[in-house]
Amino acid sequence: MQWRKILSNGIVAENPTFRLVLGMCPTLAVTTAAMNGIGMGLATTFVLVCSNLAVSLMRKVTPERIRIPSFIIVIATFVTVVQMLISAFIPALDETLGIYIPLIVVNCIIFARAETFAFQNKPLPSILDGLGMGIGFTLAITILAAIRELIGSGTLFGAHLMPAVYQPMAIAIMAPGGFIVLGLVLAAVNAIVGKQRRKEIA
Repeated sequence: MQWRKILSNGIVAENPTFRLVLGMCPTLAVTTAAMNGIGMGLATTFVLVCSNLAVSLMRKVTPERIRIPSFIIVIATFVTVVQMLISAFIPALDETLGIYIPLIVVNCIIFARAETFAFQNKPLPSILDGLGMGIGFTLAITILAAIRELIGSGTLFGAHLMPAVYQPMAIAIMAPGGFIVLGLVLAAVNAIVGKQRRKEIA
């Protein structure tokens, strides 16, 4: 039960995008198409799981004064691995995501989990925490990307869904549209959570 709670925490209660509002740079930059959201989400999940495991394994031998530099080295190593894999096997995604793959190194979601969870817990819970946070992040940015793609291009995962008469709203896949869609989704999530909490209190 405890492991299930750790896994679900990042998906629902502490969703890094919808609840903690972390990692806004990739969230707003790459969510112009649903496939981009999945690609960035899976890459971040890989780095989260692997870095959480490594930090947890190293926690007892890492001096307190160098823990942050050690986090950076660990995270950068796994980001390099995932970038090379994407470049080798999915070059189109590598070209689309561009600089945002290397920037996973400084993603505050990964640093936060390494610092607040992995450095203080055993390997298995740390893996589950990274997986939960990664799944939550992937779902969140894929939802945002799907909404923006559908409104801004009339497509979803590249397939045309809207009728021929539909005029795409290009602003949805531009920077202002990212902020607007994110704000609306956050408002909806907060309203749902608030309603749920009021029911629990009542």
